Amino acid sequence: MASKTPPEWLIENKKDGTLLALIPGGECLVGDPAFKVTLPAYYLALHPVTNAQYARFKSAHQFATGTADHPVVNVNWDDAQAYCRWAGLRLPSELEWEKGARGVDGRVYPWGNEWQNGQHCRWDKNKGSETTCGVWSYPEGCTPWGLYGMSGNVWEWCADWYDDDAYTRYKQGDLTPPSSGGARVLRGGSWVNGDEDRFRGASGSTAAARRGGTTSAASVVPGLCDYALLFYSFPGYAVDCTRH
Repeated sequence: MASKTPPEWLIENKKDGTLLALIPGGECLVGDPAFKVTLPAYYLALHPVTNAQYARFKSAHQFATGTADHPVVNVNWDDAQAYCRWAGLRLPSELEWEKGARGVDGRVYPWGNEWQNGQHCRWDKNKGSETTCGVWSYPEGCTPWGLYGMSGNVWEWCADWYDDDAYTRYKQGDLTPPSSGGARVLRGGSWVNGDEDRFRGASGSTAAARRGGTTSAASVVPGLCDYALLFYSFPGYAVDCTRH
């Protein structure tokens, strides 16, 4: 019997140029406190979708000079879904996102268990006069799989509905994502956030790192950020696509 060819660890999606890294199937630690789940193999994008990539999907998309390699922002969940369908990809589930961010050892942040003064990601305390940064920035903040920007820079959409009790069910062995809800899951934190808890890959049901966002608007909802941010459009939602 001929042996199967092992999957490539890095592939390129020809439609939009996305590079995707293989996340092997098997056990990993999720939640806070951490517990084990088993997920099948999948591919996850090396970085959030950029302005240049998004312009291939929507020719009317405009962005500032010098930000072609920055993540596209002001993208609502429906926009993210539409982009992924066009590219032949999909949004990751929340558990897929978390394994991508934490690896298998249950680390708190993509780079390890210590915040290290936020030097490994873009956040409010190191952005200076800037907002987002290029998707290849902060290589020392990569995940064990080599993924960039899983903490900081922009919040990232997941496919799942937001549910406070989801991780309780996951811990009991039921990995079925919520079937309905009033908001979709956002993970990872943004350049506008100044609370280190926002950037944790580890997430419990009440952790600041796990938020819900409205699907039809790129503005924040109560509880997503400080209330002062509710009064303007929030430039921190990005597209991060995955595929089997």
